[in-house]
Amino acid sequence: MSESESPPRGAAFAGPAGVTATGRARATVQVDNERVRVTEWRFAPGEATGHHRHELDYVVVPLSTGRLEARGPQGVTVAELVTGRPYFRAAGVEHDVANPNAFEFAFVEIEIKAGS
Repeated sequence: MSESESPPRGAAFAGPAGVTATGRARATVQVDNERVRVTEWRFAPGEATGHHRHELDYVVVPLSTGRLEARGPQGVTVAELVTGRPYFRAAGVEHDVANPNAFEFAFVEIEIKAGS
């Protein structure tokens, strides 16, 4: 995930459900080798990742059940995620992801590096 386009901490956007992202989600890299990068993301209510572009294919495994809002070139989408139910996305996705829930939301992101 490229942080080169991320806004500074404290930058904000208002999503369709009324969430205003004012803080930065916490990313903890758990594994990073020649084949994969595994990162745990934790979002307090209202926190966001900052705008970024995925340079690699990736799988997300939610650790929480709830909603996430994503703002990208095609507008804002709201995803309903369920604990343990993964999804895949191809490289090239651009967005800023925010937590509109009244509770912390977390997921594990598994980026698949070339040659895997």
